[in-house]
Parts: sequence; structure tokens; C-alpha cells
Amino acid sequence: MYPYFKEITGENYMKIQQYFMYLIIAVFLLAFIPSLQALSDDNTVKVIYQTSFTSDPHWTTNNPSTNYWDPNKGMYHFFNEPSTGGYAYTLVDYERGSFAFEYDVILTRVDNGAMFRFGLSGSEMDPSKGPNVLSMFTNTKNGQILTLHLVTTGSKLMEVSSQTSNEPGAYSGPTVKYEINKTYHVTVNYDDDHKTLSMKVKDWITGREIWSYYLNTVENLNGMNRIYTGSKGDYGMMGIYAEGYIDNVRLTEPVAATITSTEVTRVPPITTIPTKTATPKLTTVVPTSYPTNTPSSPSPGVLAIAALGIIGVCGVLAGKKKN
Repeated sequence: MYPYFKEITGENYMKIQQYFMYLIIAVFLLAFIPSLQALSDDNTVKVIYQTSFTSDPHWTTNNPSTNYWDPNKGMYHFFNEPSTGGYAYTLVDYERGSFAFEYDVILTRVDNGAMFRFGLSGSEMDPSKGPNVLSMFTNTKNGQILTLHLVTTGSKLMEVSSQTSNEPGAYSGPTVKYEINKTYHVTVNYDDDHKTLSMKVKDWITGREIWSYYLNTVENLNGMNRIYTGSKGDYGMMGIYAEGYIDNVRLTEPVAATITSTEVTRVPPITTIPTKTATPKLTTVVPTSYPTNTPSSPSPGVLAIAALGIIGVCGVLAGKKKN
């Protein structure tokens, strides 16, 4: 009566089991697509600028022989020498408000008296003129020290370094020094609501935070329209150099989350609960891995194609079996 089912024995039974497992996997992949889509969406920040240097970012420089994109390394090479006025920069669409500025850096050379500067500025790109926010890796009589440097829009200069100090408001923890030929991840956060600027430095390999501190900006920051590195405004001795590579540069600003208003009706009277707006918060966004790419989850489109492909194969195999 059912001739087909008479053949479901031994090897045939095992093949049917395999087809059934393929079908289950395909259904699972299709069901999992919405979850992956939700994970890939990030509505907490707006990306103002981002580059991983997998292609030439076309930064503007007055010395292309020393400041250039290295296609073999997939990074940007910098070479800072005092009293040369060298620079490299890119314009960004930032005017005012909170931001997070992140990058990876490996310094291959920092001579005594030289320094690496990287941050945001107005058109001057001079660390003595505002507005200016710079993360700095210096080499002075105190050694290889990290520094957060700020010149406000009102031209007030402030600095804090990883050198321990007993001065009021200065960093008082143990002195922290960076190392040559070691990769660091640097994050500079500005909170416009609280008027605070902070710098955090992590060992890229271990993820361990080696130093962080902050400055009270007193006033709101604005007017910084470029990301830059260079030696403009540095009138030190020539013939000393800070050299290395920059990678994974990212500038973001937070997106404010709003709580929908709720109305409660009573008789009498009618009372309305006021709209509550959540305070914007900075969210640190993890940049792409350096120097190798971070493995990522398959895109929903790839999973859908894979699932449909599995279902199609099952149908073909089942058709051949019937024939």
C-alpha cells in the first residue's frame, strides 16, 4: 500500500535522518537572523569619522615623505620633528557637544625632548592656541610620560600627565610610563554636560588599563573641525624625532535616548505625567582590532542564503530518492 516506506531500512533510514538534520539547521539559521540583526544595530552613538586604514584615507600633509599611509601595514606613518612645522590632518564634521575620540598607536621611536601629539583642533593645529584637545606621548626629564592637553575656546591652557604630583587637582597616583614598540589603545572622552575631559590608555594586547585621568574644562568646547598630528607650535631643538604608526581612528558623538511620555487619567482631575528625557551618555565604542582584523558574526544576508541553500539541497536529494 505504501511502497516508498518499505524502503526505509538500513542505509536509506540513515540518509533520511541526515536530510532531517539539514532541515533543522536551515530552520535554525532563518530563526536566528533577527537576533543577529539586532546585535549589529548600534543606536547609542553617531560616527563622525572613522578609518581603519585598509585604504588610503587621503589625509592632508605638508610632508608626504614622512607622514603617509602605509599600504603594506594598513596603518598611517607619522614622523614628528620640532621646529619643522610638519602636520597631517583630516577635516571632520564636528562643531560642539560631547564626543569620544579613539585610536591605536605604536611608537617606534621617541627621542629625548620629542613628543607625539594626536587629537582635535581648529584650523591653527597649534597646541598653544585654542581650541585644542591632544593626547600626547612625551619624552622628558621625567621619562616617557602620557599627557592630556587642553586649550579651551577661551584660550585657557590645562594639562595633566601620568607623572605623580602633589599639586592640587593634579594626578597623584603612581607614575606611569609607556614603552616603545608596544601598541596602545587611547580614548579621549569629552562630556559637554559636566564639562569634563578624560584620557584613558590601555595595553592593546592585554586590554589592561595603564592610566586614566581627567580635566575640568570649566567651559564648553567647540570649534574643533579636524583630527591632526604634527609639530606645529613646537620650537624645540631639531634633529630629534617621534615616529610610529596610527591605526583605527574613530570619532563619535552620543545619541540622546528619550523616554516616551506617559499620561495617567484620573476623574477628577486629568493629570499628565511630564515627558522625561534621559541625559545623554558617552558610550565608548570598541574600534577594529589591530594589527589583525577581529572575527565578526556572519551577516543576516549570508545566513539567509546559507539556509535557503540547505533547504534546496534537501529538496534535490529527496527528489532523487523518489526517482
